[in-house]
Amino acid sequence: MNIKITGTGSYIPDIIEKNESFNKNTFLNTDGTPINSENTVIIEKFKAITGISERRYAKEHLNSSDLGFFAAEKAIIDAKIDPETIDYIIVAHNFGDVKHNTIQSDMLPALSSRIKHSLGIKNPKCVAYDILFGCPGWIETVIQAKAFITAGMAKRCLVIGTETLSRVIDKYDRDAMIFSDGAGAAIIEATDDKGGILAHESATYTYDEAYYLYFGNSNNQELDRNTRYIKMAGRKIYEFGLNYVPQAMKTCLDNSGVDIKDVKKIFIHQANEKMDEAILKRFYRLYKTNIPDNIMPMSIQNLGNSSVATVPTLFDLVRNNKLENHSLNKGDVIIFASVGSGMSVNALVYKY
Repeated sequence: MNIKITGTGSYIPDIIEKNESFNKNTFLNTDGTPINSENTVIIEKFKAITGISERRYAKEHLNSSDLGFFAAEKAIIDAKIDPETIDYIIVAHNFGDVKHNTIQSDMLPALSSRIKHSLGIKNPKCVAYDILFGCPGWIETVIQAKAFITAGMAKRCLVIGTETLSRVIDKYDRDAMIFSDGAGAAIIEATDDKGGILAHESATYTYDEAYYLYFGNSNNQELDRNTRYIKMAGRKIYEFGLNYVPQAMKTCLDNSGVDIKDVKKIFIHQANEKMDEAILKRFYRLYKTNIPDNIMPMSIQNLGNSSVATVPTLFDLVRNNKLENHSLNKGDVIIFASVGSGMSVNALVYKY
């Protein structure tokens, strides 16, 4: 029995928000004082570090569960399965449904229940639940699906990562330019086909790192102090990613028994272009070997950081030959890896 991804789907929102649109923002320091730079300079430096030129925002009437439903529907069609045969629906997100121009997160019922309802699945044995695991959430749903199938508790799972981070950003914070919306989904099931999940690795560091990402006040001191927004200690997260993600990837690859030279693609969470490039360099340095050309697909330049949605969306794009200079062939060994709030890291080695 091999556990494979038999179908994928993604939803990339229609609204394109270019960097230039932030020229009108009033960016402030955390203490509320003005940043002593022109917005054009701030945006130029931002692009140089993150690689982001534009990002996608969901239409006002759509919520995170809607985006997840759209991606899930595509994955089911791609896998050519009857949705009534799905044993588990596992949805990774961070903030639930946050309706446009509201400040309250809505997670009752769970997003997984909402998506199951939208899919029209009647089977009560199809168990739906959510996980909160930060940006590595979607990879963790794949790991959990594998565990259920290996244990004989399931034969087929639908795993989804969906988020609308545009609804929880502080427009007075430069970091607001990083975040975006999107959703990705996959069908995971036991098959007789060769390949599938070869190894996985997960870890959570909380002793010093738990609050590197958190919900905090606006940089604008005059706004309601009871309203919170996504906040992060950018430098600490950058250093954390470089210290722990390459090692998690190496441990995972070593456990898979695959030689580093046989890895064809590496899908890293699209958090920051410079950080991902640095993680890749450190990973290959651990094996004392050169980085192959076109090994790491990137979508952050145009899609921004949609948290749990970046990896499954990027994988779906490459799988369907929608990303220039990147494709997958039968038998290719690939690595998924992510880092995010918690702070957590994970990695997964997969034979396509």
